[in-house]
Amino acid sequence: MNTTAFGSFGHLAGRFAGSLWPGGPDVAGESWARRWLTPREQEIWARMSGPDRRHAVAVAHRAAAALGNADGAGVSRAAIVAALLHDSGKVESGFGTFARVAATLVAMGYDRERVASWAENENGLRKRFGQYVSHDQIGARILGEAGSDPLVVAWAGEHHLPPDRWTVDSAVGRILKDADDD
Repeated sequence: MNTTAFGSFGHLAGRFAGSLWPGGPDVAGESWARRWLTPREQEIWARMSGPDRRHAVAVAHRAAAALGNADGAGVSRAAIVAALLHDSGKVESGFGTFARVAATLVAMGYDRERVASWAENENGLRKRFGQYVSHDQIGARILGEAGSDPLVVAWAGEHHLPPDRWTVDSAVGRILKDADDD
């Protein structure tokens, strides 16, 4: 079974365990994240699940630390926002934890590209599975529509691709990928 598009089993298990607690980031983390986001990006952020926002704040702090300062001082706003919103496309499926697990398992068993095609070609649960599996492309689309920085848009769409397919600067992409712990 190929898990590269979703991260390692360890990453998936960690995200599952973390998602069982429904709350978002603490008040300081939420405030820190929102200060980087434009009003339209804040609307997208508000639609993300609590566990996704917690994960995003942790990823953004790790990326900011690798770029020079965990609090973000002196760090590119676009890099921090890319870390915060890389999983924003997950909002479209509307799935909670257990449906996300099911969608991931279906994609691992059937082939990610095939399941992703369901977002456009199917209805009901299959469509939603496709939307979840296509969260990278959906995120890029909604962030582009929100007027996000090109790095933010590109990283949302590319964060599951191998490095040789990234259009983002490879050094920044590597920092963002490592911070995501995939």
